[in-house]
Amino acid sequence: ITQKNSPMRTKIVYDGDRGHTLTVNSQHFATFVNTHQILNKTLHSCAVVGNGGILANSKCGNEIDSAEFVIRCNLAPLLNGYEEHVGVKTDFVTANPSILTYRYGSLLGSRRQFVESLCQYGDAMLLLPAFSYVVNTALSFRALYTIEDFEMPIQSVFMNPKYIESLAAFWRSHGLLENRLSTGLMMVSLALELCDNVDLYGFWPFGLHPHSFKDLTHHYYDNNEAKKSVHVMSDEFKFLLQLHNQGVLKLHLGECEPEE
Repeated sequence: ITQKNSPMRTKIVYDGDRGHTLTVNSQHFATFVNTHQILNKTLHSCAVVGNGGILANSKCGNEIDSAEFVIRCNLAPLLNGYEEHVGVKTDFVTANPSILTYRYGSLLGSRRQFVESLCQYGDAMLLLPAFSYVVNTALSFRALYTIEDFEMPIQSVFMNPKYIESLAAFWRSHGLLENRLSTGLMMVSLALELCDNVDLYGFWPFGLHPHSFKDLTHHYYDNNEAKKSVHVMSDEFKFLLQLHNQGVLKLHLGECEPEE
């Protein structure tokens, strides 16, 4: 969403709550970025970092950080020992509603933990889910105002619901039939539009390591199950595997080669 594509009095249609709209007022408009900061040029290399347990002990940090543009999902932790495996460079990071609600108490009480966790992403863009479901709008604006109040360098941006709708239609036309795309697949799609070379890390929706067959935790940082069904994730993964085999992107599974 930008000031250019969503001027005052624009009716924004929620992509999750199809029957609901929001009419842009001066308060909303003031929070929108002027123009697309990342769509003006084609990037040479992008890394999209999923949060799968396959990243634990992968030593992929340096490789991830060498990409020109790094996209991360759902405010995953980067510090306290994870740096070596997941890297620290971040240009774009998403925040899903459940993280804001459960990990940070919907930002209704103390916001210090939220603010401290954002420090690790520097001046990255933070994608907030303001216009997917009505229930997430106030939550997303609380996150945005928290960032402003604490004068954080991170920049809040909102996904345009029309883009999510187009994306869903695109994947449907290729046979991926699901109610809602995962954040990971949305970010991979975005990277494919922005970058000549796309590398994926941490995308592996299964419980066993593909090489060692050892048990994997659900995320590289915890073992909490996601709400999204594994069936849907493996459906999406089939498409990622197809794109890998066609040379459209590169899926990294297992350890990265140590630097010579």
